[in-house]
Amino acid sequence: MNGASFAIFAAAALCEIAGCFTFWMWLRLGKSPLWAVGGAVILCLFAWFLTRIEAASAGRAFAAYGGVYIVCSIAWMAAVERAMPDRWDYLGAAICIVGSAVILLGPRA
Repeated sequence: MNGASFAIFAAAALCEIAGCFTFWMWLRLGKSPLWAVGGAVILCLFAWFLTRIEAASAGRAFAAYGGVYIVCSIAWMAAVERAMPDRWDYLGAAICIVGSAVILLGPRA
């Protein structure tokens, strides 16, 4: 995965996680419905970022994105929710990012 792709995937993941988290805040933590409005805008940014990936098919880009999303979710959990990942979180995230790289960078016929 090249640096530009990783940066785009990371931006998409941050938007997806933040957008979904706003709905979590609204529905699970009793925050104002305005949180959901902001979340919807952020989720639109997520979709826009994901379309910036250079890939022959959307499905391949989305599949490769999954690993980056998992890594970013673990980082979000630690940074925002203050819940520290354990070794299994780290191992799973590492496996996923390797899988993303295989999907995105694997030789194609």
